[in-house]
Amino acid sequence: MPEGHTIHRLAADHRERFGGRSVRVTSPQGKFSDAAALLDGTVLETAEAHGKHLFLGFGRDTWVHIHLGLFGKVAFGDAPAPPPTDTVRLRIAGPASWMDLRGPTACALITGPEKRAVHDRLGPDPLRAGDDPEKAWRRISKSRTTIAALLMDQKVIAGVGNVYRAEVLFRHGIDPYRAGKDLRRDQWDALWADLVALMREGVRTNRIDTVRPEHTPEAMGRPPRVDDHGGEVYVYRRANLPCHVCGGGIRTAGLAARNLFWCPACQKP
Repeated sequence: MPEGHTIHRLAADHRERFGGRSVRVTSPQGKFSDAAALLDGTVLETAEAHGKHLFLGFGRDTWVHIHLGLFGKVAFGDAPAPPPTDTVRLRIAGPASWMDLRGPTACALITGPEKRAVHDRLGPDPLRAGDDPEKAWRRISKSRTTIAALLMDQKVIAGVGNVYRAEVLFRHGIDPYRAGKDLRRDQWDALWADLVALMREGVRTNRIDTVRPEHTPEAMGRPPRVDDHGGEVYVYRRANLPCHVCGGGIRTAGLAARNLFWCPACQKP
């Protein structure tokens, strides 16, 4: 599932390609046909993200709410658009660009109040200006749930996925099994600030890089990471490989229905 930086980048891509322009809106698959007919020929005024949720604003308090889930894909291209396949849930086409959406968990036409309800059930997003980390801290500081599970709970923090979860805990030497209530306030403040910085960089580069300059392949004289997800990381998907910092073995285990990765030596209980 895409992490929050990907969705914020998609919002920026929509604004750049279609913002302020009248667009053609269709649903070749047919599952969004009625809504597409209402939007066809209107102006896409804005696009924004909150965590893993994308909102396309068409004015008059009218929004398309998209959640990619595990299988959703977005493809952009330059005009002219090729003939769509019958797997395309939503196509947006302008004079110079087109976008195809396939396989999302959610693609719905919603009102402003319905959009507000989505925001209300989500935690603060490190990439949304003005979102208050205090809201997350109030829940974390009272919880017996592990900090690794809390970081993945979108009602606590929106946009953090498995990669950022594993990497930010490693970068701060925090045992993923520590209960939220046992986290110090200064540790939480440092985690939040690091998430803001790392995820902003993810938006900029469209990949997740979390290693510090002294641990890059060039600095360490090691081969670069080869992985479909790209990016240089400390522990994510590195089970049984040596830690870049201490040389010990990276471990993995299931937690909150996802694979957790950590270094027991660097992240002591």
